[in-house]
Amino acid sequence: MKKIDGKELKEKSKQKAKLAFEDYKAFALKGNVLDLAIGVVLGSAFTNIVNTLVSSLLTPIISLLTSNVDLTTLFITLKGGTFETLEQAKAAGAITLNYGEIINAVLNFIIVSIVLFILVKALTKASKKEKVEAEVTTKECPYCLSSIPLHASRCPHCTSILEEQAHTETQTE
Repeated sequence: MKKIDGKELKEKSKQKAKLAFEDYKAFALKGNVLDLAIGVVLGSAFTNIVNTLVSSLLTPIISLLTSNVDLTTLFITLKGGTFETLEQAKAAGAITLNYGEIINAVLNFIIVSIVLFILVKALTKASKKEKVEAEVTTKECPYCLSSIPLHASRCPHCTSILEEQAHTETQTE
């Protein structure tokens, strides 16, 4: 049995750690991982922009249209008495069903999704490049259905004489 000294063991540990670090570095610097990380960071920044847009611009307009009704204050007391406000019910320790917060969250989701839809549509339309139609350089042989050059008078696959090309050649002679 071979005896391993401390120095050799330390060197092997360093090599394994170095290999593990190299593997991790190769994984972390792959295109997909970097793209994902950038997407998450940009997504969180974009979420902040959309939420600010909704809370600062759209929610006040909706509040104006609904006569300043704050949906988050709507509740039903399940146990503990009758209260005029949610704060009073919470202070008294009553059990409440805060259905207004659910309605507000659903409306917020709908508004955010509509805003995102409009923004994505606008960005897609702005970045869409004109599709350049490729010039037609081939046609199909009517006999063997192979792809052949556009100006061919005979099919190189089935050797058929192509009538339209042969017809135009005889007219020009």
